[in-house]
Amino acid sequence: MVYLTYSGYNYSKKRCASIVNWFLDTYLSRYKIIVNVDHKGLLREGIFGWVWAADCDHRPRDFEIEIHNRLDPKLYTETLLHELWHLYQHVRGDLKDKHQKRLWKGIDHSETDYEDQPWEKEAHGMEEKLYREYTSYITNS
Repeated sequence: MVYLTYSGYNYSKKRCASIVNWFLDTYLSRYKIIVNVDHKGLLREGIFGWVWAADCDHRPRDFEIEIHNRLDPKLYTETLLHELWHLYQHVRGDLKDKHQKRLWKGIDHSETDYEDQPWEKEAHGMEEKLYREYTSYITNS
């Protein structure tokens, strides 16, 4: 079961819902997941998006995603899929925020530079694969 909310401005509600529902149905269909996607200007932060667990660290099921609201449709889709992959990493238990530490498969990476973070490398590596899977799904629907 998926409970999805979205908010903000300058975005396609239909695109957001389609991407999130496809991803969760495809990769996390047996879990009860709550996702809120907030669309806002993130230029000041210098990012396209981020995600965090809103409920707990040990078995998170409630997530907040903030995504930049001025991305073109392809970049929006890739960015949202990237953040959903992080959600997947949290649910799977590979990525954990515990006692103000960032753990990847049990190893503390709190001080690891962004470009060296293994969860980011994995999510970047999955972006194109997920984008192809999603576009194939909507083309054949």
